[in-house]
Amino acid sequence: MRSFEEIKGLVEAGLGKVTCDLKIENVNLVNVFSEEIYPTNIYIKDKRIVSIDPKAVLQAKEIIDAKNKYAVPGLIDSHIHIETTMLPPESLSAFTLVKGTTTLCVDFMEIANVCGEDGLKAMVQSMEKLPYRILLEVSSRVPTAPGLETTGAVLGSNEVARIMEWKESVSLGELDPSKILFVKDEYLHKIADTLQKRKIVNGHAIGRLGQELNVYASSGISDDHECVNTEELIARLRVGMKVLIREGSSERNLDALITGALENGLNFDNLMFCTDDKHITDILEEGHINYNVNRAIELGVPPIKAIQMGTLNTAKHFRLEDEIGSITPGRLADILLVDTIDRIEPKTVIFQGKVVAQEGRLTEEMIELNYPEWIKQTVTLKNLITAESFKLVSKVNEGRVRVNVIDLIDTQIINKCMEACLPVFDHKVSVDLDKDIVKLAVVERYGKTGGVGIGFVHGSGLKKGAMAFSTSHDHHNIVVMGTNDTDMAAATNEIKRLQGGLATASDGEVKQSMALTIGGLMSEEPVDMVLSQLAVMNQSAEALGCTMTAPFMALSFISLPTVPELGLTDLGLIDVLNHQLIEVIKE
Repeated sequence: MRSFEEIKGLVEAGLGKVTCDLKIENVNLVNVFSEEIYPTNIYIKDKRIVSIDPKAVLQAKEIIDAKNKYAVPGLIDSHIHIETTMLPPESLSAFTLVKGTTTLCVDFMEIANVCGEDGLKAMVQSMEKLPYRILLEVSSRVPTAPGLETTGAVLGSNEVARIMEWKESVSLGELDPSKILFVKDEYLHKIADTLQKRKIVNGHAIGRLGQELNVYASSGISDDHECVNTEELIARLRVGMKVLIREGSSERNLDALITGALENGLNFDNLMFCTDDKHITDILEEGHINYNVNRAIELGVPPIKAIQMGTLNTAKHFRLEDEIGSITPGRLADILLVDTIDRIEPKTVIFQGKVVAQEGRLTEEMIELNYPEWIKQTVTLKNLITAESFKLVSKVNEGRVRVNVIDLIDTQIINKCMEACLPVFDHKVSVDLDKDIVKLAVVERYGKTGGVGIGFVHGSGLKKGAMAFSTSHDHHNIVVMGTNDTDMAAATNEIKRLQGGLATASDGEVKQSMALTIGGLMSEEPVDMVLSQLAVMNQSAEALGCTMTAPFMALSFISLPTVPELGLTDLGLIDVLNHQLIEVIKE
């Protein structure tokens, strides 16, 4: 928020009484408020814009000749889980900032589920030093599925209310329908407290339509990033919810939703962009929010409308349009200089009046990482993990049994419940590789219960071995998928040795692994090394036959207990819509 000193400095600079810090001349301004593009000069004092008047003649300490480039507001990601990039906030700028994203609206629910409020404090410790802006969507679901999973920490109403007072906090993080439709008072209190502070509540309304959606919206939910088709898009707009159009690594919804919006002549003012969960390899190859903008333009959205969806629309939604989202007087000077508005590829990135990236590279060294040792020791296995840990016992000695199976949908995090008849040997239910059905397990990793939830999954393509990951939404126990119990045990024990990370195993041996020591979620290694390690891990998964588009990203979502139709936790198989444990074996 603007201080007296800032306001006075802006006024005096605009009147020519003091010198501006920066002038951007010979620039074509993309004005997202008036929906115009016109040549002008942009004057900046300290962090804020003084003037965009083409006729203004003011003095400036520094001048940037834009050479007729276009000035576009810094892009805003309306919903992201940083932990899924596998990088901490300090390292992430090498990927997102250079692509033009100057503001991230972050729900740190992953580290919160592992380490609670202390984990959140560790994440924001260097926020003031970052060359981009983090706004907090305060995690509402820690745990996500109470009574159905084991987490490392809990954020109750009191903790959430306290964190909501932090100056960085702008909303209550995504709240799934079960908390509303089952009338859970704790979550209704969280909503009421947030709304009374005049902040918004983010939604997570996957699969909900009709009266259920109306009830959900009536509680005060402001948006949804879980739309996967036009019907859901229109339904949310009709009940007054904004839609955050998501394009992540394993959840790709942009083409369907933008096409649907165009075909139905929908207004774009209530649409904005997010990535939710996107691996750094995809950000490097495709882009970040600029990819969403560019793809929308390719699909037929007018450029200035697409740019609004990545800037002003989001700022308005979070009630921050007086601070960010446009290049207008008094706003923070987050500016991209681009060659064309038909494809946003920033040549220069300016954050709060300072050049922070040029030609795809940061202009300064990244901030040094400084995380406490306790956050690097979060994997504790109460019991020894062996092949026997993953057996599923049937009353049948030999033959076949009917089981509930998680049926994957590629490029989506939703799944279907299917039935299959699986072979049984010596009372143990086995996989069926011919039907592409392998075993899935979740191993409790906080040393509390020692629980191992066991199920089956269809559609991974896995032909041999196993793959494991300590990022398993949203509880973040160890998730492991495999064709046999021996390799599943080897991969799981490697995750323990690393204190979090990714692993593949075959023939009883670990093939490849990658450490994620910060909460078992993020890497301390240099970004180039993280990229190369992740590439090796993806190749190793593919060598085992895995055909999933983003193997480990998909693995991290398979067991999610809040996304229909089935989930899996350390306690067992979850019927998501009915929010209850069910048996894997049906007879």
